Amino acid sequence: MSLVMTKQEREAFLADVHVGIISISEEGRGPLTVPIWYAYDAGGDLRIMTGRESRKGRLLARAGRFSLCVQMENPPYKYVSLEGVILSNEAADIGRDLRPLARRYLGREMGDRYVEETRNLPTHADNVLMRMRPERWLTTDYSKEGGSV
Repeated sequence: MSLVMTKQEREAFLADVHVGIISISEEGRGPLTVPIWYAYDAGGDLRIMTGRESRKGRLLARAGRFSLCVQMENPPYKYVSLEGVILSNEAADIGRDLRPLARRYLGREMGDRYVEETRNLPTHADNVLMRMRPERWLTTDYSKEGGSV
């Protein structure tokens, strides 16, 4: 039996709450690979936020694309890895972009507290929202093998 996820399975898995690992090419070095919060609705674009002038933000603007991997860290292991072109890069809005993302990862109360406690930090002053449409996918779901790893 194939361990590859169907389109519906991979999109549902990606839409669940996972910390993503983003990889961005960097000339003369290995790719920058760091954890990141993201948002995704099945069939839509992947959305991330970062500082425009951060290392990550500058590399994303230069590369125009990135890869992201999300995984289950407990058996049965699963992962979805995807890559695509950045479709848009716009100034992020606290209410439209940051608050829903913080609530996704921290829950309503803690997410709202996070937004209020960090909204005036210099690191949030130049946040941008980037949208990426997944073009290539790699997936594995070991639960399709009866839970063995």
